[in-house]
Amino acid sequence: MAYNDQFIRACRKQEVEHVPVWYMRQAGRYDPEYRKIKEKYSLLEICKQPELAAEVTLMPVRKLGVDAAILYSDIMNPVASIGVDFDIVKNIGPVIDNPIRSSADVEKLRPMDVEGDLGHILETIRILDRELDVPLITFAGAPFTIASYLIEGRPSKNYLRTKEMMYSEPKVWFSLMDKLGDMVITYLRAHVANGGKAFQLFDSWVGALSPRDFQTYVLPTITRIFAELQDLNVPKIYFPGVSSGELLPTLTGLQADVIGLDWRVSIPEGRKRLNGKYAVQGNLDPTVLTAPIEVIKQYAKELIDEGIQEPGYIFNLGHGLFPEASLDKLRELTEYIHEYSAEALKETVRP
Repeated sequence: MAYNDQFIRACRKQEVEHVPVWYMRQAGRYDPEYRKIKEKYSLLEICKQPELAAEVTLMPVRKLGVDAAILYSDIMNPVASIGVDFDIVKNIGPVIDNPIRSSADVEKLRPMDVEGDLGHILETIRILDRELDVPLITFAGAPFTIASYLIEGRPSKNYLRTKEMMYSEPKVWFSLMDKLGDMVITYLRAHVANGGKAFQLFDSWVGALSPRDFQTYVLPTITRIFAELQDLNVPKIYFPGVSSGELLPTLTGLQADVIGLDWRVSIPEGRKRLNGKYAVQGNLDPTVLTAPIEVIKQYAKELIDEGIQEPGYIFNLGHGLFPEASLDKLRELTEYIHEYSAEALKETVRP
């Protein structure tokens, strides 16, 4: 089968035959086959078995016909290499027994050793590079989102301790940001060296910050990450997570290619806030997938009609897939996106 580069082309604002689509958390619990695997292995156990992790990554590509694969992994995996013990607890998420609360805790964090500690992830990428006929997206968690777990000790709704450190101990905060920024840069560089064809920086919870605090406490590190990875000739995506629409105008200096939008901002408004500088990805509300398929298609049609008005649009969700989503609906939606957008693109006359 010929290599499908529609996703790469859209990231670079090049002409495409159809709107490319992939789904955040597309390898996940909506798939009965995956649920059976999870009955036997935990997420972290799957990650440590390259053949199995590669198979789970491949499953949605085969079943849904998406235009890109995303590495089966977890944003917490690299923190093990810098000296943080954690577990992924069912129905809770990442849990850290010894949260980071002081400068001494930050100083203990060591430089990461990707080959030594995370060679299994790199081997998964190498396997996928051989087997895929679509691009492989790898990813990392962004420093704020990772820091929120490390400081709070588990998922949080108000990020009280995280913001307390930002405001009260800025030197400790920026030291932590520097170390996590170094970790992300090292990790993503290794991904690309081993076969990753694009990467996404997930900042899932940064929408909890005001634009002022984001610009002061987070954006400098995000800017550094993309600047230091600029030499890598792969598309670079920043996803500022949910409720992040007010942050978009602050991102126009990033050396990224694509910005992910959540469903609270329309595609045209997102592009406007970004000064038209980037390709955009998104932004179907995942809960729309609970609707009848004709309703889902109508939402998709409206997004596609908006997205194709300018070059550089990738269909995705505004956040990750949830377990109740239907594999059959996702397959039908993917087919619809390809078919409808192919016809619509033929008729679209861009200014």
